[in-house]
Amino acid sequence: MKKLITTVSIFLVAFQFTACKKEVKKEEIKETPVVVKETAAFSLKEATNTVNFTAYKTTEKVPVKGTFKTVKITEGGEGESIKEAINGAQFKIPVGSIETKDDSRNAKIQQFFFSVMANSMTLTGKLNIATDSTGVADLTMNAVTQKLPFKYTIDGKTFSMKAIMNIDEWNAQSAVASLNEACKELHKGADGVSKTWSEVALEVSSTFK
Repeated sequence: MKKLITTVSIFLVAFQFTACKKEVKKEEIKETPVVVKETAAFSLKEATNTVNFTAYKTTEKVPVKGTFKTVKITEGGEGESIKEAINGAQFKIPVGSIETKDDSRNAKIQQFFFSVMANSMTLTGKLNIATDSTGVADLTMNAVTQKLPFKYTIDGKTFSMKAIMNIDEWNAQSAVASLNEACKELHKGADGVSKTWSEVALEVSSTFK
């Protein structure tokens, strides 16, 4: 009888120990919370961004059009409205992505214009919305940051802005002179004067999905 009681006692102790062990393991299991990332209604990184420019040559101010094929959004660029997505967005444009539909001209602009500048590989900036139709871009070129005023419109899901840039404000006179010398004959007008203008017109658009 004593032997039977002892056996039953051992069985009960073992059962209790096992039950406690299972209970401890159950308490140790933690559920991993599922994090749902919210997506902004408008994202510049997912938009189709186009940066076009018009430079000028000869005394008659003949336009030379081009574009930058690559625009990288480095910070911001998201919002619940187009204005919110644009405001505060920072960007980087590799100058090697320039396209003027003339390979020789592309190479000359990179070699004799941008390469003459400091930090010549990229253009960087930040967009700031001021009113319902105006804004200011903090644009960095040639290691100089200047404010570039722009006007903009929003049509449906497309943001469009225009600005006139005076390259002299970025201390790039030597770059303009370098490019003009390299393109001396090509930049001569009817008066025989070779001229490369410091004025550049910019047209930027972003079409959101």
